[in-house]
Amino acid sequence: MARPQRLLALALAAPLLLSACSGGDDDAAATGADGDSLSFAVVTHGSAGDAFWDVVQNGAVQAGEDLGIDVDYQSDGDPQRQSQLIEAAVNQDVDGIVVSMANPDALQSAVEDAVAAGIPVVTINSGAAESVEFGAIGHVGQDETIAGLGAGQRLAADGRTNVLCVVHEAGNIGLEQRCDGASQGLGTDVTTLQVDINDLQAAQSTITSSLQSDPSIDAVLTLNSAVAAVAATAATDAGSEAEIATFDLNSDVIAGIQDGSISFAVDQQQYEQGYLPIVMLQLYAQNLNTVGGGQPVLTGPGIVDADNVDEIAELASSGTR
Repeated sequence: MARPQRLLALALAAPLLLSACSGGDDDAAATGADGDSLSFAVVTHGSAGDAFWDVVQNGAVQAGEDLGIDVDYQSDGDPQRQSQLIEAAVNQDVDGIVVSMANPDALQSAVEDAVAAGIPVVTINSGAAESVEFGAIGHVGQDETIAGLGAGQRLAADGRTNVLCVVHEAGNIGLEQRCDGASQGLGTDVTTLQVDINDLQAAQSTITSSLQSDPSIDAVLTLNSAVAAVAATAATDAGSEAEIATFDLNSDVIAGIQDGSISFAVDQQQYEQGYLPIVMLQLYAQNLNTVGGGQPVLTGPGIVDADNVDEIAELASSGTR
């Protein structure tokens, strides 16, 4: 018999753990229907120290602390290595797995192996279209096409017509969807520009060159907060008055919105992408509940601009935005 369920404490203001692993003490540990303590693995494609994924990790770790669940968070940008981390979690017989799928094809076998082993999977961030197909019980994230559409509509409302969409990870399907959505919202195709997130100095130079070679570019839409900062500098270096907009937040983007060098950011509230899947997996383990009815649980998009940036800045300083 399962012992009584604990109330779910969704308190975002609770102190964040800095450790990659979390869990309450033994007396407070949450258990599944079989009475055993729960342990979940989170495997993402983010890089350690990335401002975006640090917030995802904060959410997952805090959920584990709040619910008394052991949460092991690991990340690797290489799809093959990410698959190996998923397989390792399966071999450890965890009670649930959270995985981001920037490259769904590369992760399909590992995710399906987890499902075949009877381990529930919740996908996050990327791969929403493949989530149900691979057997996941739910997906948490933003619809990237819808988010891109919103960004394109905002740029169109600002009078922009020639937009450079900067892609920082080759093969990331979500980034392609953002640019496609931006084209729809803008009413004309954006121009994509490939840069390497691991070499921001080179990315800045590439954006500068693009702006210098085509002075008609009147907006740059970056898909990553770190790239946004160098794009703002690139516009200055190129003598361009192009509007700079971005996806996702970090301290540089917040400061840029505050000083006017960045117009707005599309915020997908990634803290929820870490926190909510842990809640979903606990509900499934204890009561076979699912959330979303086969559709993604959307965490965005929202717009952060001069109207609300000061309030968001306070939350970002605590690691939850």
